[in-house]
Amino acid sequence: MAMYNFEQKYRVRGGTLLGGDLFDFWIGPFYVGLFGVSTIFFAALGTLLIVYGAAIGPTWNIWQIDIAPPDIKYGLALAPLKQGGLWQIITICATGAFISWALRQAEISRKLGMTYHVPIAYSFAVLAYVTLVIIRPILMGAWGVGFPYGILAHLDWVSNTGYQYLHFHYNPAHMIAISFFFTNALILAMHGGAILSAANPQKGQPVKFGEHENAFFRDTIGYSIGTLGIHRLGLFCALSAAFWSAVCIVISGPFWTQGWPSWWNWWLQLPIWR
Repeated sequence: MAMYNFEQKYRVRGGTLLGGDLFDFWIGPFYVGLFGVSTIFFAALGTLLIVYGAAIGPTWNIWQIDIAPPDIKYGLALAPLKQGGLWQIITICATGAFISWALRQAEISRKLGMTYHVPIAYSFAVLAYVTLVIIRPILMGAWGVGFPYGILAHLDWVSNTGYQYLHFHYNPAHMIAISFFFTNALILAMHGGAILSAANPQKGQPVKFGEHENAFFRDTIGYSIGTLGIHRLGLFCALSAAFWSAVCIVISGPFWTQGWPSWWNWWLQLPIWR
């Protein structure tokens, strides 16, 4: 009954960003909205185009399907459908679906009276994708530098791009991004482990609560960030990881064309070594 009353409170007209009352309704527990419809449209069209690309390709093997971007010679122009134009249309569909989903999240946040931290967080993942297939190709003058759609084809692209700049892990932005990725995994694993340990005590022991978790970390590492603070820190690390991931690839090519190990030559020129 409490959940029913809560849903009655927020399942009301209004709070939309665009379209007014158009599609401003729910289907079961799912909010539709104009951006929900546009998400379905773009996602369905993009998926069908990927299936079409597989149909005209050499294989139906899910691992080897490869929807490649246009050849470098096409630059930023539209390419023939079977020479990369399919990739261009799928990219438009994917971008439209991702942005529509973020805007739908924003509308739900408005209806619930929440802040926009959920759509903002999701937008960092969208930024990473858009950087790879739109921003970086535009800066380099060719759609051909975008990654292909396909499992093994995508992994090959990652490997080849890394070797193109020699040791890609020498990229300073890459170092920062990986540090945030690993830190996020570590702190949230520690948080989850503490929760499970407190909520599932040994037989005969009482269930523990937040004060016990705080005491554990104060005794173990000398400080406890608190139950709300750990989620804020996890969000910060996750968003930072996505942001610096986008930075590390967008500077590779448009702004740095050599091998990344040579970037560190400035370290050897410091006066302290003379």
